[in-house]
Amino acid sequence: MHANCLILFLREMESLPDALVQSILSLISNSKDVASCNCVSKRWKDSMPYLRSLFFSRNIFDNLTNGDTPDDVVLRLVSSVVKLEELVVYCPFSGSGLASWLSMAGASLRSLELRLDNITEHDTYTEIPSKLDCISAAWNLESLKLWGVLMVYSPKWDVFHRLKNLEIVGARLEEHALYDALRACPNLTHLLLLGCEGLRSVSIQNPYLEHCKLDFFGVGNCSLTVDSSKLQSLEVQGCSLIRVCETQCLKNLSISNNAGRVYMVDFGKLVALESLSIRGVQWCWDAISKLLQMASEVKHLYMKVEFTGDSDTLLPFPEIDFVDFFNSHPKLQTFDIHGAMFAAICQKNSLRNVDSRFQIPCLEKVVVTVRSPLNAEQKMSTLDSLIKYAKNLRKMTIKILQMKSSHSSADDFFEDICKFSYMNRKIVSIE
Repeated sequence: MHANCLILFLREMESLPDALVQSILSLISNSKDVASCNCVSKRWKDSMPYLRSLFFSRNIFDNLTNGDTPDDVVLRLVSSVVKLEELVVYCPFSGSGLASWLSMAGASLRSLELRLDNITEHDTYTEIPSKLDCISAAWNLESLKLWGVLMVYSPKWDVFHRLKNLEIVGARLEEHALYDALRACPNLTHLLLLGCEGLRSVSIQNPYLEHCKLDFFGVGNCSLTVDSSKLQSLEVQGCSLIRVCETQCLKNLSISNNAGRVYMVDFGKLVALESLSIRGVQWCWDAISKLLQMASEVKHLYMKVEFTGDSDTLLPFPEIDFVDFFNSHPKLQTFDIHGAMFAAICQKNSLRNVDSRFQIPCLEKVVVTVRSPLNAEQKMSTLDSLIKYAKNLRKMTIKILQMKSSHSSADDFFEDICKFSYMNRKIVSIE
């Protein structure tokens, strides 16, 4: 059955005009499939030069014979294509091999993705030519993605005028080398640095940058400065000091620090901010308070910070006035609040004097994570108030997370939550 279908397909392909066959086969990119197509017929083989993309998987050359090297095989395929636009190489290769491929196809390449694998235990070995330096031959690139990067010296790059997207995943970097690499990409709009180590201070000065995602390994004490008037989205992990000079276009902001403490944030007025996420074990309260004040127009807020404090001593959140908080964030639509923040907003004085005209006008969805039965009465009062004053609330999810107590108060609190959920079953659910 399968053989008959294959024969029928080949006959149909042979009946098509040459231009249509070339157009169909040009959509193939996997190098193994390309090699198979070369063996089908002379007509198919003659169509291979019209490929636009080539992809070499991680283990494609594990069983290579006839004395060929991966560099040689890739070169043969790359040189057979008239105008290669995308090259993705995950298999091992040498710097000289990369130089030979890009000397053939560099001018036409628009997208290049390489698994460099040149992070070594000791930085004493430097390959010549450097794989990073070879990339300069692909001067028309619009997208560059690199995996396993060792960048302790500034790459010898000319200016990539067309490059819009740069992604570096799993890297050991020196600050001056990263700074020079970013200077060679003046028109970047998208930047991703994921799983990067070795950095203490990062400065990004790319005027057209719109989307930026940064993840730094280490003890969480990296400082970051971003200067881009067009920045719309920023995600940062592993920084203790963060300064963004231009924020009038910033719509989405996420800051987390799983290893260290966030000391300072400086963003100016976040007039366009729609989504804010702050996470981490410990933030200085000044940083949290300042960020919440700057984000008065926010629509979607996620807060999961366990403690505050300016030193190694972990402190609880100070009391937060329930009415003042929601009056200061009138456009809030979704609110995901974790244990520490929820406890802070549930203090006795928070709901003592509520004006009858008070309301939470835009709130539609709330997720509350509860980890302790302490101050159960105040917490239940806060949940009641959310239902009472948020007239447009459609969904409230209460997450009970690792609540441990040998005292009966935990059971009593959970029973109160169950009753609350039943009384408001159209809106409230428990996880």
